[in-house]
Amino acid sequence: MTKKPAVHAGKRVWKVVVTRLLIVALAWATMPLMAEAAPAGYRIVGYVADASPLPPVNANKLDVINYAFAKLDAKGNVLLPSPVAGQTLATFVALRKVNPQLKVVVSIGGWGADYFSEAALTDASRRHVADGVVALVEKHDVDGVDLDWEYPTLPGPGISHRPEDKRNFSLLLETLRSRLDQLGAKHGGRHYLLTIAAADAEFVAGIELERASRSLDWFNLMTYDFHNSLTPTTGHHAGLHLSAVSPADDRAGDKAVAQFLAAGVPAKKLNLGVAFYGRAFTGVDPAHDGLQQKYAKYDGSPSWRELVARYIDKNGYVRHWDAKAQAPFLWNAATRTFVTYEDPESLRAKAAFVKSKGLGGVMYWEQSLDDHEELLDVLDQSLRSR
Repeated sequence: MTKKPAVHAGKRVWKVVVTRLLIVALAWATMPLMAEAAPAGYRIVGYVADASPLPPVNANKLDVINYAFAKLDAKGNVLLPSPVAGQTLATFVALRKVNPQLKVVVSIGGWGADYFSEAALTDASRRHVADGVVALVEKHDVDGVDLDWEYPTLPGPGISHRPEDKRNFSLLLETLRSRLDQLGAKHGGRHYLLTIAAADAEFVAGIELERASRSLDWFNLMTYDFHNSLTPTTGHHAGLHLSAVSPADDRAGDKAVAQFLAAGVPAKKLNLGVAFYGRAFTGVDPAHDGLQQKYAKYDGSPSWRELVARYIDKNGYVRHWDAKAQAPFLWNAATRTFVTYEDPESLRAKAAFVKSKGLGGVMYWEQSLDDHEELLDVLDQSLRSR
């Protein structure tokens, strides 16, 4: 009689031990996936241009995929011009199985995309666009849309524009926000994202920033292309701060952020833009190793992949670091070629800036330019708590 309770007690102890061992084993088995998929304190938004085949995308290294691009036609219809768009979006949406927190957003527009001005012009045209957006979101089960209108009230690369764009853009965003909220209510309170890509300096003159921010989840700041084929001198195309030799009216990432904050945009709604490509200039005056100098010819935009393979400390290109601007550049004295770009050091500086200012996170253009995800890894490691 005295042995039975002891035997039963032993069985109970053994069951507890086995159960705990199973829990520990399960935890160890799932720990890498759980750690990778844990939501980050700062968001990472990556644009991925449609292509066949698609570049590899690690769903655990970013929070939002911005599919590039859908377009508007002359009648305000929302179109997916790529013949493989449906397949691409299905591929992105399937990545939620890897990272349930991942959001897939369709970006509408891009440089040179037209018909925004007409689409935003009247109540009827705005409702038509909103109907098209909702239909697109439902059909492909995506998490929202991103508008990349470059730029309201401005001609850009020959697009239609009018002074009324400034107010009409706010009204378009408000119409979209309302329709997406209605869609969310239909689907059990799901929140659909509404974001925009936006530039700084004179480009914000065509946007009611504070009013627009009320409708938006966040702004993807295009804090790059500060120096390109349209600017008269070389310079840092994605500098975080001004260089010591930059004029006071030059553009920089910290100035862009300050401009949006001063307009009343909450810091958490700002994603600092980074570029996975450079800008090259030839026939450059040699002062300051080509920095902030006149040039004879714009020479293209090498990807990070190309920069690593053929440029950085290769073929006569010498890397320099501008400590004040927190930006690298290359100078080839023999060919008088200057290349401005981003690298791991500058991205770590930008991540630290995002944290110091309490911003929402970072956005980058574009996934295929960093096919080994070397730069994305830097952002992931710098902004996420593992």
